[in-house]
Amino acid sequence: QVQLVESGGGLVQPGGSLRLSCAASGSIFSINVMGWYRQAPGKQRELVARFTSSGSTNYADSAKGRFTILRDNAKNTVYLQMNSLKPEDTAVYYCNAWGPGPFWGKGTLVTVSS
Repeated sequence: QVQLVESGGGLVQPGGSLRLSCAASGSIFSINVMGWYRQAPGKQRELVARFTSSGSTNYADSAKGRFTILRDNAKNTVYLQMNSLKPEDTAVYYCNAWGPGPFWGKGTLVTVSS
């Protein structure tokens, strides 16, 4: 089993930045894919960014150029640096891991509003 705990959400004004963190524990040696999804009210959960099994990164079109996924292997933590935030980025952001999984965190709410 893998446990994922997100943090870093909150209220931010349009154009602002936030950094989300996801700390993994448990059978982390089994993880081969890890990343972030989000779910806005009334919408399906969607991929935001992830590290693939080869170590490369995938980004949703909406995230390209604004969001960056980072990781600190020593801390078993993955980050999502979000810049130039827009109101449409408002959502609950979930950390996700496969190994085999899927494993999900409980989510952290990001609200972009003036």
